[in-house]
Amino acid sequence: MADPVQAADGAAVARPAAAASRGELVEALLSVSRVMVGLAARSLADLDSDVTLPQYRALVVLASRGPQRVVDISTELGVNSSTGTRMCDRLVRKGLVRRERSAVDRREVRLTLTPAGEYLVEEVTRLRRAELVRIVETVPEVWHEPLTTALRSLAISAHEPPDSEWWLGWHHSATDQPDN
Repeated sequence: MADPVQAADGAAVARPAAAASRGELVEALLSVSRVMVGLAARSLADLDSDVTLPQYRALVVLASRGPQRVVDISTELGVNSSTGTRMCDRLVRKGLVRRERSAVDRREVRLTLTPAGEYLVEEVTRLRRAELVRIVETVPEVWHEPLTTALRSLAISAHEPPDSEWWLGWHHSATDQPDN
């Protein structure tokens, strides 16, 4: 049994203890994923209620991986090509994504973020970061190092690029406003 520790908000929480079972880990991750989806949905709704979470995820794929073909985005999102195409068409109509022909193979069309798309991803990320800072402030310091290690390991296992690689290739600074 773990020794209790007092969190910043006064609640008693357990210190890191022995390894959890695989099932307990999955249940904990399900709980955290609900928190994260809720946080993402609130952050997105505060900025653009016309963009759905799947559409936002497509924007994140473009932000983190650079220009992509529709088939690549569809694969990343786990949707069929026609669903991915319709989703990307909507993002193009909303001015968040643009199509560009490859200079090497004119038959190939890649999608890239527009300045408005970049700005939306940056602002949602800023709001999410602020909310996460508030949450982390309530986590006892004894948990900071093991949580950081565990979450980085999870992100690597899910093939999620680190933040330091996200914005490579963007031509706008975080303070630029979207083009109208």
